[in-house]
Amino acid sequence: MKTINVERLGYYLYYPEDYGTNENENFPLLLFLHGGGESGDTLTSLKSNGPPKMIAEGKQFPFLILAPQNPHKKKWWNTRAVVQLLDTIVAHNKVDPKRIYLTGLSRGGGAAWEMAVQYPDKFAAMAVVCGMTPLPYAAWIDKNMPIWVFHGEEDQSIPISESEKMVDKLRQLGHEVKFTRYPGVGHDSWVKAYTTEELYEWFIRQVKAD
Repeated sequence: MKTINVERLGYYLYYPEDYGTNENENFPLLLFLHGGGESGDTLTSLKSNGPPKMIAEGKQFPFLILAPQNPHKKKWWNTRAVVQLLDTIVAHNKVDPKRIYLTGLSRGGGAAWEMAVQYPDKFAAMAVVCGMTPLPYAAWIDKNMPIWVFHGEEDQSIPISESEKMVDKLRQLGHEVKFTRYPGVGHDSWVKAYTTEELYEWFIRQVKAD
């Protein structure tokens, strides 16, 4: 008998201000994966960091933002469930499939790397903040997908060497990778990374090739 795994994912879905003004316009979508501290069943905790925090503070973005919540405090993200949720949101909203972006911090950064390996044809661009990396599988990541990596040099939870080795490997393989290091910054490099306006301008320029 086939076993079916069911994962219940709560989520926030943000719509840009002009979403409803043009029925024929499709919008980009940014998938944001939070860190371990926001896991659980209280959606308001998602507002602690990253784009959801900025939205709560009044920031407006030019794309939809999907922010699911990992229900497990001490388990990795179920990336298969995340992709199922993403596909459902894309199917039921005005989303441009060539402009789906991926980002995550800490445990969510590790999940973002994992998704780039598992679903290389899904995303137009990816930004990872202080995430653990799947170094042996770097070659599985789409060479045409732009990547931006952020990491604090004093990170004691996930050392910057994780990102250094991955960035070096990807560049050797011919990938386009931006790497931002933060001297004197520990694990909370997401504070600087997600308040970098250039990051969102960079995302919006990326379109997946046919």
